[in-house]
Amino acid sequence: MFGLGWPEIAVITIVAILIFGPKKIPELGTALGKTLRGFKEEMKTPSDETNSEEEKQ
Repeated sequence: MFGLGWPEIAVITIVAILIFGPKKIPELGTALGKTLRGFKEEMKTPSDETNSEEEKQ
């Protein structure tokens, strides 16, 4: 995964827990997941605003 081994992932996880705290990490993961899901949906079906801008050009 991105050229990282298990020791590096463990260190990153420990640092994240120290910075954000164990209660905040699931909330951050949920927010990140919703953001990525919305981004993927928008890439599959562009909004009407994007289509109207392309027609003007």
